[in-house]
Amino acid sequence: MLRNLRTATSPAFRCLYSTAAEKPSLKLVAELRKRTEVSIVKAREALSASGNDVDAALDWLQKDLVASGAKKAAKVGGRATNEGLISTSVLSNFTGSRRLNGIRAAMVELNCETDFVGRNELFGKLASDIAHTAAFIAETSKASSSAFQPLPVDFLQDAPLISSSNPGAEPTGTVATSIRDLIAKVGENVTLRRAVTVAADPPAVEASRAFRLAGYVHGTIHKPTEGRIGTLALLGLKYPAPQGFSSEVLDKLQILERALGRQIVGFDTRTIRSENPEDHSALYNQPFITLPDVLNGQPVQEVLKRWSVQEGIVSDENDPGAVEVIEFAKWAVGEPLE
Repeated sequence: MLRNLRTATSPAFRCLYSTAAEKPSLKLVAELRKRTEVSIVKAREALSASGNDVDAALDWLQKDLVASGAKKAAKVGGRATNEGLISTSVLSNFTGSRRLNGIRAAMVELNCETDFVGRNELFGKLASDIAHTAAFIAETSKASSSAFQPLPVDFLQDAPLISSSNPGAEPTGTVATSIRDLIAKVGENVTLRRAVTVAADPPAVEASRAFRLAGYVHGTIHKPTEGRIGTLALLGLKYPAPQGFSSEVLDKLQILERALGRQIVGFDTRTIRSENPEDHSALYNQPFITLPDVLNGQPVQEVLKRWSVQEGIVSDENDPGAVEVIEFAKWAVGEPLE
């Protein structure tokens, strides 16, 4: 009887083995992983479920990411996010040459649960892409004289995510869905805490002053535009300059801008001016310690005046067209919000 049972069931077993899906090859797994950031296990699962068709496996992964991302986001949504990155993006800065650009820039804070994820390359890329997206949609405000405008997080989350490394690529999702997808990949809660844009139009023909943008990020990991503390500062200067803005002057202006950004970040800078000369939370009262020049160590306000004369921006230190800091934003990861 045992022999008969074995004989009766053998064809069924032979049938099962003969119709089993072929195990994904290492070549297919490698090809799929090259086009995604999934693990080897997930790549094999997708290929097995798709009959070893790479394009079908990509569709399977996208659907799985949406489902698992929504489930994971719901699970971790209440967790505190006190780590992360400040990311800046400057799409255009007034050049003062024959081509007149306006200013379009942004700064965002993207948070996560742990410093480990905050240092993750995928997290850094998303922070960079969100800052780039915010800068892309920045607009000048007719209702405010300030070039700095808070960008509502809900509005930014609904925007299509634009890649900072490949701006011409078609967006594959919104900022919100991209955050959800990252949650599925890293297993932590990820939140977009705040965003600010900076926008100023090119100087008109009759304008007497132009704008430039200074910026700096401290505690960088993967890119110089993302780290633990960041700043963007709007500068004003005489336009057109008596001697014009040569490429040499523009190069020096960029050095000055970076030095100002480092100065703002390096000190407990809270404002630009103060009536109390001992108040070093005011930028103009601080000794300029980040400029590689003979002017280093002198008060920031005096340095800006003397530098402007030295580089031919103005002919006199009392000229109101000397480089000045008009306003700035300085953020640190996890700091209390006003």
